[in-house]
Amino acid sequence: MRVLGIETSCDETAAAVYDGTVGLLSHALHSQVQMHAEYGGVVPELASRDHVRRLLPLIQTALADAHTQPEQLDGVAYTAGPGLVGALLVGGAVARSLAFAWGRPALGVHHLEGHLLAPMLEATPPEFPFLALLVSGGHTLLAVVRGLGEYEIIGSSLDDAAGEAFDKTAKLLGLPYPGGPALAALARSGRAGKFQFPRPMLDRPGLDFSFSGLKTAVVVATRDLKLDEQTRADVACEFQQAVVETLVAKCARAATQTGMKTLVIAGGVGANQALRTELGALGRRAGLQILYPRPEFCTDNAAMIAYAGYRRLAGGEHDELKIRASARWPLDTLRPPPHSS
Repeated sequence: MRVLGIETSCDETAAAVYDGTVGLLSHALHSQVQMHAEYGGVVPELASRDHVRRLLPLIQTALADAHTQPEQLDGVAYTAGPGLVGALLVGGAVARSLAFAWGRPALGVHHLEGHLLAPMLEATPPEFPFLALLVSGGHTLLAVVRGLGEYEIIGSSLDDAAGEAFDKTAKLLGLPYPGGPALAALARSGRAGKFQFPRPMLDRPGLDFSFSGLKTAVVVATRDLKLDEQTRADVACEFQQAVVETLVAKCARAATQTGMKTLVIAGGVGANQALRTELGALGRRAGLQILYPRPEFCTDNAAMIAYAGYRRLAGGEHDELKIRASARWPLDTLRPPPHSS
């Protein structure tokens, strides 16, 4: 089975082709970062309009790179949520139209399921069941992944996601958009211990996260300071360390509670090198196998959507003749396809 995947949930336009026998055949992506940088964040209307302009050429590129004609496809998968509704509708409308014209099924895919399954695209994919930390600009959660469509959320953010806290703190420090990578880069020249920020919710049981208070602590600590380059770097260093230590501690706690020996890290913040270093140390201490997608598949991409769509289409799942787009779509409402293996 060969599937075309389409991703337009936010500010990346992407297309990919996945084959169940050969694997990933192609993936093409256009990032809108430069366009949104002028505004300091994603402007939904501009994002949707740029998806309209970019998507069809990217699909043509993905098909050409995969040496695939439309008649060789067995289905079209697209991100149906969660995300920006206007952006989702662009991808859904194109996917549904192409599938109808080609006489193929179309299937709306959950964006977070795509992230959780992204490590399956690697040479050494995880085996079910496994523990997953999904950490991105919009989501921070811990889940037990027992199989396709079998997700038990055991911890989630009560307010800001980790990536969102990175972006907001970066903006406070006067860093350009996107803030997360800029803050991580600045933190490398920071001096550890110059500031003391809290490690949120580590002083109580449970696996939930909260990063809003950490962001507020940065505001309080810096409001009367002259933020020269070194001070900004020191703040960035301590902020990043507070987030990393919190995420790692919750992962360790989750591994102990669940007994899982494989931990998958998914989402854009998973590309953060400080986080990867500390998680590597956790893996060695606790005997955990830590697995990641390659960096280009940590952030939004169509390869993970094509793979998730392939798994569900191969399991006998199909959508009706309608476009699906959901700004909010709880991950734990998903179910396995009819013939999931």
